[in-house]
Amino acid sequence: LLAWIMSVQTVIFKIATMFNIPLVMFGEEGEVEYGGTNALKNRAFYDVEDSIKLYLSGNDPSEYLKHFSEKELYWWLYPSPEEMRSAGLEIAKWSYFENWDPYEHYLFSKEKCGLKEKEDRCTSTYNNFGQTDTILYDLHVYLMYLKFGFGRCSQDVGIDIRRGAMNRSQGLALVKLYDGEYPAPYIDGYLKYFEMTQEEFDSVLDRHANKALFRKKDGRWISIFTPE
Repeated sequence: LLAWIMSVQTVIFKIATMFNIPLVMFGEEGEVEYGGTNALKNRAFYDVEDSIKLYLSGNDPSEYLKHFSEKELYWWLYPSPEEMRSAGLEIAKWSYFENWDPYEHYLFSKEKCGLKEKEDRCTSTYNNFGQTDTILYDLHVYLMYLKFGFGRCSQDVGIDIRRGAMNRSQGLALVKLYDGEYPAPYIDGYLKYFEMTQEEFDSVLDRHANKALFRKKDGRWISIFTPE
């Protein structure tokens, strides 16, 4: 999933420095909104080191220069500090300045921009409008569930409870119903994208599954804990 993360980090910063765009404004601060560190919660701006540490899980893309040329990695590499200083580049998150409410954004986008939601709910959650730009997101949240025991429904419930749309008991019922759902509709797409067999794909999931939280039954990882 590193390629997906790169596309919303390095590529954007490259283009900003290329055209001397001084401000990159993202939407939500993902770590705070969806579960993670609070390191950026009270900071309006962040830098490349934050991006590498938080959003790329410490995977500095320059490490791949051992295996690929700089030309091959052009869109994977961050601009140099000199390029960023020359452009006066600042990187900010809108959620620092205004409460982040995905449902309000959904209504606005539907009315003003013609956004169309999915006919059915998204996998492993109850809504049909959030994070629908790529099916890799469904794999991302499934792996999150296997690693940490909370998934897409948990993060959506947390957002809706914070905005006052449901209470904790309602949210817990939804988590028990949907959290950690296997992204079955997209498996063929993943295998094609990653050029993997089903066996290779499953072995990667197996390596990341938290054995203290899950056991495997009939080829699927099943939770051995109860959300509370």
